[in-house]
Amino acid sequence: MKELVRISKRMSYVLRHAPHTANLILDEHGWVPVDDLLAALGLDRTTLDHVVAGNDKQRFAVETGADGIDRIRASQGHSIPVDLALAPAAPPELLFHGTSHTNRDAIQVQGLVKRQRHHVHLSKDESTAFAVGARRGPDRVVILRIDAGRMFRDGYTFYRSANGVWLTDHVPAGYIEAATDDGTSPEAPVARY
Repeated sequence: MKELVRISKRMSYVLRHAPHTANLILDEHGWVPVDDLLAALGLDRTTLDHVVAGNDKQRFAVETGADGIDRIRASQGHSIPVDLALAPAAPPELLFHGTSHTNRDAIQVQGLVKRQRHHVHLSKDESTAFAVGARRGPDRVVILRIDAGRMFRDGYTFYRSANGVWLTDHVPAGYIEAATDDGTSPEAPVARY
């Protein structure tokens, strides 16, 4: 199991941030032939299929192109130029974002910014946001509630990636309604901004 997690992290790094480290070239939409990735990372197809199917966040998409060649890409989270060719979509009224308590003050001022990534990532439920926020440790996770419906009506664009993550360019602080603040669970009391 640990080996599959290690492989998944390596694939994420290569497909989202640094294909050059594996001598890979992604196409404009982030795809690379599966056989090229297998050769570059020294994997077999069975292992790759286990990593893709077993990834709890469905980070990777595999498809067969019109040319009959299987391709793979990261579903989102790129820091390199790619066009995921996602169509704009109307989000649910509320979306969520999990983060560390140390980021809270900056978020209250700047909102959520994409930084080196293409988009801000938002979750459809609090438990997913908590898992995302806890990836650096579960202590003091803050879950932000985003008034996505109002943002959408105010003209902000949203996209939904293949694995169900909601994406947008920026979430101004005025659309961040509340946050759980005790770091214990998504059911924690809400702290108003």
